[in-house]
Amino acid sequence: MLEPSVAVVILNWNGKDLLSRFLPGILQSDYSRLEVIVGDNASTDDSVNFVREHFPAVRIVQNDHNYGFAEGYNRVMAHVEADYYILLNSDVEVPQNWIRPIIQAMEADPQIAAAQPKIKWYSDKSKFEYAGAAGGFMDRDGFSFCRGRLFDQIETDHGQYNDQREVFWASGAAFFIKHQQWIESGGLDPDLFAHMEEIDLCWRLKNLGYKVIYCPEAEVYHIGGGTLAANSPFKVFLNFRNNLIIMQKNLPFGEAVWGIFFRMCMDFIALIQFLMKGEYKFAGAVNKAHYQFVKSMRRTASKRGHQQIPYTKLTGVYHSSIVWQFFIRGIRKFSQLTDFR
Repeated sequence: MLEPSVAVVILNWNGKDLLSRFLPGILQSDYSRLEVIVGDNASTDDSVNFVREHFPAVRIVQNDHNYGFAEGYNRVMAHVEADYYILLNSDVEVPQNWIRPIIQAMEADPQIAAAQPKIKWYSDKSKFEYAGAAGGFMDRDGFSFCRGRLFDQIETDHGQYNDQREVFWASGAAFFIKHQQWIESGGLDPDLFAHMEEIDLCWRLKNLGYKVIYCPEAEVYHIGGGTLAANSPFKVFLNFRNNLIIMQKNLPFGEAVWGIFFRMCMDFIALIQFLMKGEYKFAGAVNKAHYQFVKSMRRTASKRGHQQIPYTKLTGVYHSSIVWQFFIRGIRKFSQLTDFR
């Protein structure tokens, strides 16, 4: 039986070194109907010429400007046709059999729209990786975390999360999505620019009645932090602003009003902590995030879907506070958490 067609799409910006390191392994992937595409976000290094010369099997789609992660991908995907898309970060190493297990799982259930493999740390492959681990979740207050990673605490993989299960969000580091649902959902939100755009997409898919899964039979190895460093004020700005935006977009109206008010109060506490530590650029980033969020509220309101499923009914939601569990109760492992849906 003919396998579904798959397109691996890598968004690149000045990533020649990463492409030279990881494209050979991607091209050796064990899958019969596979196309590998590099979408270039107007790189100023020699990325495009390098790929053309050394990897002629790779198709290149060039954007005329650096549109950021979200819009950059949207523009590239407009030129891609396949049954399945895999949005793959340029700093990800893959083994040969990383595609088929997930495609088979998604083919088995028409309600599965998106998925991710097990994501482990490139520098220490015994550990999960920050940006995905064994699947993404959200707590009652809209804080995201992972199975295998709570805040900055990363677990060692002992096989404790080797069961396939539905999650709230799949990591953008290695994001599998069916073509039909990419079109139906409208792809990534360009206003987010980068960070949390995959959470927003998964939330919209879940509001449309689809599932998002984690598949442990496949795993990849992510370097992480290749675009914005963890200590970047711009990254802090994006995380705080985008979290509020996706809550406004995807929560039912009453839940959104209360949830956003509570989150902004929590953010203000974080701002005070940054000030007390002398991290004034981070405090300024939080303040700017709130200003930009409020400024964009009317625009964001126009994007609200017609169907917002009550947040408490969505699979992958933790019905308690991950902040309380982590900072007050001292819980450091996902397996210690209870009260999931």
